[in-house]
Amino acid sequence: MRQPADDHALDRRAGVSELRPSAGDTEPASGPARVPRDAARHEDLPLDRNQAILQAAKQVGSTLKKAEHPFALAGSVAVYAHGGTQNLQHDVDFCIRPEDADAVAATLREAGLVVYTPPEDWLLKADCLGQQVDLIFELAHEPVTTELLARAEDKSVDSVLMPVLSPTDLLRGLLAAFSEHHCDFGAVLPIARTLREKIDWAALRRDCGDAPMPAAFFFILERLEIIPPAGHPVDPPTVRTAAPSKEEQR
Repeated sequence: MRQPADDHALDRRAGVSELRPSAGDTEPASGPARVPRDAARHEDLPLDRNQAILQAAKQVGSTLKKAEHPFALAGSVAVYAHGGTQNLQHDVDFCIRPEDADAVAATLREAGLVVYTPPEDWLLKADCLGQQVDLIFELAHEPVTTELLARAEDKSVDSVLMPVLSPTDLLRGLLAAFSEHHCDFGAVLPIARTLREKIDWAALRRDCGDAPMPAAFFFILERLEIIPPAGHPVDPPTVRTAAPSKEEQR
């Protein structure tokens, strides 16, 4: 696990300046209370928490896409977009490049969202429709790169098309986060099982297999017959880029 940094840690990151809520995002010191533009829409939130998270993902994704920022959806909503269950976690995750952090924050503020700097020095946070949004520029202890975002796949997220991290990159990030202090195989196992046909297992073994925690996870997957043992042939990941034709449906 990464150790929390002080509030000014982001200043020391290359290409990322300190970001604080803008004056328009907070209540004034005196006079009538101002309600943030985003908070005014909270009463329209659906009662279902999963749907609320999807709504926040769609709004932020649409905003970033309209502004032509390079990004990719990550986390549990990305798993859902790739066909996983709609059992979403407590926030929405997006990957952005470190050099785009200032511009992304400005775009979201213009859309009425509060953007702020947390103690961690590898992400920004925002609030959208009452849901927490993490804007991550360091994934699996490595900076988010143009190459990583280029491997993202355009997926429909509750009817909104946006780039989503590839299943292989999603699982690589989860495996790289395993440590002696954080090793929740139970949370990652359903993802590996659901997306197994879309994951490049050979690439994951090559990139992560020497580390003890990922190696133990691979062993569990083998014993559960989710993946074949190392050295056995594995079918390439299945990627469908278009809807099946009428001939394919027949």
